[in-house]
Amino acid sequence: MFQGATELALDAKGRLAVPTRHREGLTSGSAQVVLTAHPDGCLLLYPRLAWEPIRGRIQALGDFNEQSRWWKRLLVGYAEEVEPDGSGRILVSPTLRKYAGLDKQLMLVGQGSHFEVWSVATWNERLQAAMAMAAASPPPGTENFAL
Repeated sequence: MFQGATELALDAKGRLAVPTRHREGLTSGSAQVVLTAHPDGCLLLYPRLAWEPIRGRIQALGDFNEQSRWWKRLLVGYAEEVEPDGSGRILVSPTLRKYAGLDKQLMLVGQGSHFEVWSVATWNERLQAAMAMAAASPPPGTENFAL
């Protein structure tokens, strides 16, 4: 279970250091992880074994629907299998860094089965917009939800 939000820095070579508490979970069953693009402008970071069934579901989408073709191009087309180095760092390719607008500072945000990787600037913009939207109208299914 990947949860929590952590601000991290990319090093000069474009590597992100996965927090120690998440390293074993990301590489359990395989030494590789998968980084790919997400339609919201962030990256997704999956353990390779958790990514495989998702990739299969995406590839099963019809080729005759334009939206399905673009989802395949984005999610499968940008997917990269990466092996963390001995220090738990993952190289984020220039292509993926450009797609997500990553420069020096980024946010690693747990989503249960995977992480989202955001540029800090984009994360802060999206977070403020989401907070304003949540204040105006809670998401469906949370009407009687209490924290």
